[in-house]
Amino acid sequence: ASPDPTQPGRPHDRVRLDHVDTQGVVTLRHAGRLHYIGIGRTYKGTCIKLLIQDLDITIINATTGEILRELTLDPHKDYQPIDPKKKKPEPSQ
Repeated sequence: ASPDPTQPGRPHDRVRLDHVDTQGVVTLRHAGRLHYIGIGRTYKGTCIKLLIQDLDITIINATTGEILRELTLDPHKDYQPIDPKKKKPEPSQ
């Protein structure tokens, strides 16, 4: 039987333990596609917990409980930058 299209689907929830890589990134597979989520080189090697509900992701330092990042995954982009709206400062003249 097919799911009823008039009924909202159940959210996809999962929890995952991982480590931030040497480039400050963690990978996450969504719908068969691998995405790279920027966290920052400051956290390289940090044990993290990813709380995933559909496209909403919270990344937590597994040791301290500090929230390192919250984002909504853009399924059309492989790399999810730390702050896509923030531009790099212009160099001083």
